[in-house]
Amino acid sequence: MLASLRTSVLFGVEASPVQVEVDVSFGMPLFIMVGLPDASVRESRDRVRSAIRNSGFEFPAHRITVNLAPADVRKAGAAFDLPIALGILAAQGIVTRRDVSDIVVLGELSLDGSIQPARGVLPIAVAARREGLGGILLPRSNAGEAGIVDTLNVLAVSSLVEAVNALNDPSSVSVVRTVPASLADSDGSDLCEVRGQLLARRALEIVSAGGHNLLFVGPPGTGKTMLARRMAGILPPLTFAEALEVTSIHSVAGLLPANSGLVVRRPFRAPHHTTSHAGLVGGGSVPRPGEVSLAHHGVLFLDEVPEFSRHVLEALRQPLEEHLVRIARAAQTATFPARFVLVGAMNPCPCGFAGDASGRCVCAPNDVLRYRSRLSGPLADRIDLHVHVGAVPVRLFGHRGPRESSETVRERVSHARSRQCERYASIDSTLSNGRVSGRWLESRTAIEADAREALAAAAERLGLSARSYHRMLRVARTIADLDADDVVRAVHVTEALRFRPVSARDGERSLLGQISVM
Repeated sequence: MLASLRTSVLFGVEASPVQVEVDVSFGMPLFIMVGLPDASVRESRDRVRSAIRNSGFEFPAHRITVNLAPADVRKAGAAFDLPIALGILAAQGIVTRRDVSDIVVLGELSLDGSIQPARGVLPIAVAARREGLGGILLPRSNAGEAGIVDTLNVLAVSSLVEAVNALNDPSSVSVVRTVPASLADSDGSDLCEVRGQLLARRALEIVSAGGHNLLFVGPPGTGKTMLARRMAGILPPLTFAEALEVTSIHSVAGLLPANSGLVVRRPFRAPHHTTSHAGLVGGGSVPRPGEVSLAHHGVLFLDEVPEFSRHVLEALRQPLEEHLVRIARAAQTATFPARFVLVGAMNPCPCGFAGDASGRCVCAPNDVLRYRSRLSGPLADRIDLHVHVGAVPVRLFGHRGPRESSETVRERVSHARSRQCERYASIDSTLSNGRVSGRWLESRTAIEADAREALAAAAERLGLSARSYHRMLRVARTIADLDADDVVRAVHVTEALRFRPVSARDGERSLLGQISVM
């Protein structure tokens, strides 16, 4: 007898439909699986056999052939266990429907018949709704994320017996629906806890408002990491569409807790400096998202930037420009979104005290240059703001005067982002100043004549590249948005140039590049 069920396979963050066809025929007992299954899928034979027997059903002593169609797409993962087991039971007549084409089925089986959670449930549920299917049958612990997708019946089960009952009588299983939580959630850290560091706080506000990249340079213990970790709290709240994208990526990576729903916080990822190339940008035989994708719509914080491997850092160039990662394999290419704000932190020298007034630095000049050169010129050119974070005066340690909270700064940032949404509505309302084309911004934004002259003079005097020129214009545009000004003025350009990134020809100059204009 032949039975057919529908499931899905993930490649990147996209789900592709797979038809599971099971034929049980007379012959010598044999379990054959075809359709390009990988090792994890082939191993399902033993899990399925034990799960069926331990659930009280009879495993057929006949020839069993399982076909996973389309046959030219490699199938990976243990989520094929449940559809294969239900297909065998349907071919025997235990599941009364032999053609289950209106429900997507997925789940990993334990030997006792219980069902384990699966990865990538949310993009599979979104794909099922897009294809017009009626529902999805899945592990109970994954019901929260699938329930986010409206108009899709989510049948949550915890065992093979419950799955059989759900297919025979769908009304016996309650349909799960998730109510999204508030998208303005916070982890409790606040910018008002930071003492001093006014320039660094201003830089955080600018990069949050415009989606720019930032590098903190300063000796140990000056608060670089503390500042970076409070940036997620001043970014605008996630929109529902953004939260859906973030949740999908974390679902594919298998990072969602059991019974979780929508991710409501902007991601803050801080990988260790020993992270590999694949760990940072993604990869693997079955492509998985890396840290740059897990930071999508959030912050990627690289502490001690020079300690990262050079080829790992250079892999950031393409995601910083294109805001996505493409991982090519022989059969197809996986694409992961990577629209994040890069925040880096580094010491000025190996010992950390170069330029300190106390003269504690013990590094030779060549050691300092070698250390700073670990951040290459092309990568540094993609970082919009460079900020020196100096030691906080002792008198401020116990200061309890009023300081701006993250909520206050976030309000200004949100207003600036709203102005950008209106400005770029004709091309992409999700764009920010840090990601719009420099040519588009230069031709379609109002720039005061004095501002143009200041920017041109700085470009000539400092040898700015075309990329640096446009990045400074973008930063100036963001500062104008924070001031609720439709025109980029000379004062905005002057402030933007205080944070000028390092250019390739600045080898022996300070990393800070602080200058005066006009």
